[in-house]
Amino acid sequence: MLSKKIFLVFIFAVCNAAHATLPIQHWTLENGARVYFVENRELPMLDISVEFDAGDRRDPEGKSGMASLTNAMLARGISEGRLPDGQVEPAMTEAQISDAFADIAARRGGGAGEDRAGATLRTLSSKQERDAAVALLGRLLAQPSFPEDLLVRDKARTIAAIKEDLTKPESIASKAFWRIAYGSHPYADEATVESVEAISREDLVAFHSTHYVANRAVIAMIGNVSRAEADAIARQLSRRLPQGKDLPALPEVVLANGREEWIAHPASQSHILVGTPALVRGDPDFFALTVGNYVLGGGGFVSRLTREVREKRGLAYSVYSYFNPLQQRGPFQIGLQTQKEQTAEALAIVRKVVADYLAEGPSDKDLQAAKDNLIGGFPLRIDNNRKILDNIAAIGYYNLPLNYLDTWTANVAKVTVSDVKAAFKRKLALERFNTVVVGAQQ
Repeated sequence: MLSKKIFLVFIFAVCNAAHATLPIQHWTLENGARVYFVENRELPMLDISVEFDAGDRRDPEGKSGMASLTNAMLARGISEGRLPDGQVEPAMTEAQISDAFADIAARRGGGAGEDRAGATLRTLSSKQERDAAVALLGRLLAQPSFPEDLLVRDKARTIAAIKEDLTKPESIASKAFWRIAYGSHPYADEATVESVEAISREDLVAFHSTHYVANRAVIAMIGNVSRAEADAIARQLSRRLPQGKDLPALPEVVLANGREEWIAHPASQSHILVGTPALVRGDPDFFALTVGNYVLGGGGFVSRLTREVREKRGLAYSVYSYFNPLQQRGPFQIGLQTQKEQTAEALAIVRKVVADYLAEGPSDKDLQAAKDNLIGGFPLRIDNNRKILDNIAAIGYYNLPLNYLDTWTANVAKVTVSDVKAAFKRKLALERFNTVVVGAQQ
């Protein structure tokens, strides 16, 4: 990835009635691929996600950007293949791949985040179009040719984007935050001109063969197919993938005393980020933190940060906070923009609001309003198959319980003030907060 992109992936629950018609089915294939499937006959469509432990945290040292570049290059060409029955699958160019998906009205997507990388597919569920789209995606995942000339092109595009990011205060702030918050951990690494220039075609081939493997594939599906058809699709998607060896363990995220970094910039406003590594996917504090953060800074105009920073003092147009849970401690972050001359005052107010919240927690009234909003707003979070697919994929990749969606609203509803206070004190400490200011000088 060019810069740390904040993927605000919230897991929302289905109401009991919806769950009764959309249960998650799960099984594991003989090759180790894990399958998560929801049957939905409402539309003649099938949505698929295939993901691997191939995100940015797996970038080799000195070659940050490898995961994203490898993922982007999957669709640049497909090598000739041969099936067990002897059938030869011809090589395909980038244009031929694009045309093949278009000819069957299928849409391919994908990308790489901090933890995971993979591809998505939306196709008609009719057998002819579905089989063609699934076969093409399976080949794309297993047989990328990584053509040298297109690698040169993509590296040039990546480097141009990196250079452009270096002029944007929001990108500068994000890069600096992850660097000082995560230190020597791979989450801190960012693609640079030098790291991208160092990546060769051989590096991509090696990264792909190590990480895009059947026994670490997570296949999520929702759509107009049966369980038997979903099983056949999963087998078709993963049959060309090799078996992978165990990956080396990554270092733990170290919780250290916070640091400050002020970076001069000609922008008219200061861009401020404050926060610390905090939350792992599946942590039992997730629901208390989700509800509590809605009160603190996740609830928009009804949050305390907005009330104190914007409404009472007019120091920022918007201010927010969020938890971004990852495989390892993902960040809690507060963000805002303010006039340069108001930077110190805005920071002081933010810190006071957080300190008071850690000491007092939410009021009963604020807590109930937060729970009502989160539960009441749930239908908008699962109003199409793609949103449901994203939830299923997260459940599968992070090994969350299969009833996670079904119990989400109940878990939100039972959060108490004491739960919020205890969870916030366990995960956040002011002395560990890192601060990045791009714009004003200290």
